[in-house]
Amino acid sequence: MPDLNLLVTLDVLLAEGSVARAAQRLRLSPSAMSRALTRLRETTGDPLLVRAGRGLVPTPRALELRAQVSRLVQEVEAVLRPAEKLDLERLQRTFTLRTSEGFAENFGPELIARVAAEAPGVRLCFVPKSDKDSAPLRDASVDLETGVVSPTTAPELRVQALFRDRLIGVVRIGHALSQGEITPERYAAGRHLCVSRRGLDRGPIDDALQTLGLERAVVTIVSGFATALALARACDLIASVPERHTGSLRTGMHSFPLPIALPEITVSLHWHPRMDADPAHRWLRGCVREVCAELRASPPIGGKPAAG
Repeated sequence: MPDLNLLVTLDVLLAEGSVARAAQRLRLSPSAMSRALTRLRETTGDPLLVRAGRGLVPTPRALELRAQVSRLVQEVEAVLRPAEKLDLERLQRTFTLRTSEGFAENFGPELIARVAAEAPGVRLCFVPKSDKDSAPLRDASVDLETGVVSPTTAPELRVQALFRDRLIGVVRIGHALSQGEITPERYAAGRHLCVSRRGLDRGPIDDALQTLGLERAVVTIVSGFATALALARACDLIASVPERHTGSLRTGMHSFPLPIALPEITVSLHWHPRMDADPAHRWLRGCVREVCAELRASPPIGGKPAAG
């Protein structure tokens, strides 16, 4: 009969890529972990981890096994975990949510109120999502994450769509674009802010304008929506930001639908499958979905509402 402990050991070794770190995580001695790695090599017929400089790198077979092994370990843990009845009134727990910019500001107040009413002992910790790395969900430093699914999203993650968003234009009151019809030509003729975490000065907006034979002048690049809106509020620059994510940040400013065709953005909830069967985690996922659904129903600024 296969040794299930070896499966757990393999999962941790492949996740850590280091005998020492894997031993520390499993609370084993380095020599015991080395012996376990030897057994795994004999069982699989593959070196699994080979030395490269001072560290170890996975073999192609190890890379192939990583997601499968992780899934198997989670399924075994779910089978062996005793069923629990969730008592929200007595639940004491902190959940960490890694959210895209604007999510906490716009959806946080309702979510916090909902959680406080149902589970007063639960605390929410919002941390910024500065990149698309899935490691925080894998290593359990983050419980839930919001954002757009991308090619870099780990394939084993669970994903559920929350709402669709769209880019809109935002200017200060008194800006030339705060009055009159916004045509592609008027929009392109202004001075623009570009939001890019990687410092890029082009994006989907520029591609859409190019199809119309137009080009905009990007005079400033910032890494976040809040910074873009703060600058647009203080000077004659045009910010183009997601509508749903920036509602509370745009108070006192003029917002308008972009006069160009752009695809909508699907914002999703991400979590690691190890949390599927966790009753408290499942409850929180439901809270997030319901809060987003309620706020999604609020009317958008002019034009067709973003669908849910």
